[in-house]
Amino acid sequence: MAILPLVIAPDPRLKTRSEPIEKIDDDIRALAADMFDTMYHEKGIGLAAVQVGVLKRLLIADVTWRDEGGPGKQYALINPEILESSEEPHVYKEGCLSFPEQFADVERPTSVRVRYLDLDGKPREENFDGLLATCVQHEIDHLNGIVFVDHISLAKRDMIIRKLVKKKKRGDFDTHVHGPNCNHGHDHDHLHVHGEDCGHEHVI
Repeated sequence: MAILPLVIAPDPRLKTRSEPIEKIDDDIRALAADMFDTMYHEKGIGLAAVQVGVLKRLLIADVTWRDEGGPGKQYALINPEILESSEEPHVYKEGCLSFPEQFADVERPTSVRVRYLDLDGKPREENFDGLLATCVQHEIDHLNGIVFVDHISLAKRDMIIRKLVKKKKRGDFDTHVHGPNCNHGHDHDHLHVHGEDCGHEHVI
């Protein structure tokens, strides 16, 4: 298993639609395993393949690992498609591993029904709600070339992008993957995507 380097915004890959996975093989399963390792290392709760530089329609999620004290209920969704969304909206304070230390309130449907393939290639349909629904929608957005700041005002989005451009020019992300010698102020107690279950206060 491996911890993979993250794609940090602004980066054109994050605005590119990922390609469907035609064959689910050991390489795809190994990628999913590496993505879980990377996500846990970065204190995230979801990750899309594009965020590690692979433009394939694969996402992973585990929103329970903190409560479990280790890996919790793991999801790996291949070629996911949202079939239904609830009319009831909910707002979560979202973050993103590709947008270090940037957060914003994003409104999404409270629940979604998703069709996908699992790592054995079996078709599945599942209902997701609460924080898991937010996480899955956030990661499906990534697969479609959409990032969470696309859901907020232009002024806030521009401010976040300017901050990241400045940090990139300063070389703050040159040492990604994050680690004990990370020098750009990432708080490893944070969970991404943030939601109402997050115990941390953030201000944009």
